Amino acid sequence: MLKGKTALVTGSTSGIGLGIAKALAAQGANVMLNGFGEVEAAKAEVAALCVAVGYHGADMSQPGEIAEMISACQSQFGALDILVNNAGIQYVAPVDEFPVERWDAIIAINLSSAFHTTRLALPGMKARGWGRIINVASVHGLVASANKSAYVAAKHGIIGLTKTTALETATTGVTANAICPGWVLTPLVQKQVDARAAAEGVSNEEAKRRLLAEKEPSLQFTTPEELGAMAVFMCSPAADNLRGAAINMDGGWVAQ
Repeated sequence: MLKGKTALVTGSTSGIGLGIAKALAAQGANVMLNGFGEVEAAKAEVAALCVAVGYHGADMSQPGEIAEMISACQSQFGALDILVNNAGIQYVAPVDEFPVERWDAIIAINLSSAFHTTRLALPGMKARGWGRIINVASVHGLVASANKSAYVAAKHGIIGLTKTTALETATTGVTANAICPGWVLTPLVQKQVDARAAAEGVSNEEAKRRLLAEKEPSLQFTTPEELGAMAVFMCSPAADNLRGAAINMDGGWVAQ
């Protein structure tokens, strides 16, 4: 379905981003990866799907590096058709104890980076009459949790950016939508599970159950593969008039 298209997925060397990159590649899209971690392993997983793969190590807190990444993607593949803003970091502390530098970093990477990629990708998409902007927000773009002020603020902001972009492109072939996952068993979340198991003296499986039971009625993690399938749907003709949506894939979290 996406043969001949090019997707840039930020924060895509593992977890959700890699899952989305692989799902788009499985539909024929060439992919530009970005992020830290096991770059060669991630490239190999995507390349195994018989598409062209690129990589750019832009620091998503740096607007200049983001601009270089967008330019590199367009130079290597000729166009940028699908933009997936997934890069993100987390820090947990009460508001009155939250380190200023941590706040600034989370806003820069989780929110401002999506503005910079979007503003640079839009002109080409509009000129070609087709484009997809998919922002990986979070259930925390819809509801809050204590001690996550910067993350929640950034993810609420991402949904606002998504809606505004959708309105500004409403009469074009470009769409903008957000996916709002609940708990996903990424390497970052696995570390939280491990820490909880150690702190509470329980098994890893029991730590997972307790984590899910606090928020997610389904008692199961959303998977990168499920999120990838949603991204593919958002790129399909069936989603041509899906504009400004924030779709929660959260096991019932916000239904409570």
